[in-house]
Amino acid sequence: MRGQRLFIRPIESEDRDTIDSFLKAQGKEHSVSACGLLGKLVGDLVAVLTIEITPEAVRVEQLVVKNELRRKRIGRAMLDELERFARKMDRERLIAEPGQAREFFRRSGFTDEGETWMVRRVR
Repeated sequence: MRGQRLFIRPIESEDRDTIDSFLKAQGKEHSVSACGLLGKLVGDLVAVLTIEITPEAVRVEQLVVKNELRRKRIGRAMLDELERFARKMDRERLIAEPGQAREFFRRSGFTDEGETWMVRRVR
């Protein structure tokens, strides 16, 4: 991955089948949201971030990075791009229900808010 640039763009309606196949290959739920971001390396899909936009915040529904490319900062890059997106939409927070990925979200700038939610302030 070193020297390669991650290309991140919004999910489009034509991406539905590609994302569905990607999520199945990663062993994840394959409910494809119409709203979110996808990340590509050298034209290959390597990450999907699905979101819900609320009046106050942007909520992370699911972040999936290709299994063999985890711990390569792809997830963080996806969240940083989501923060830029949220700033453009005048949202002040990113919200996530981290489940087993609590430590990843903590390292990515999220703080605990209650027992189930984590929040990252948009700068």
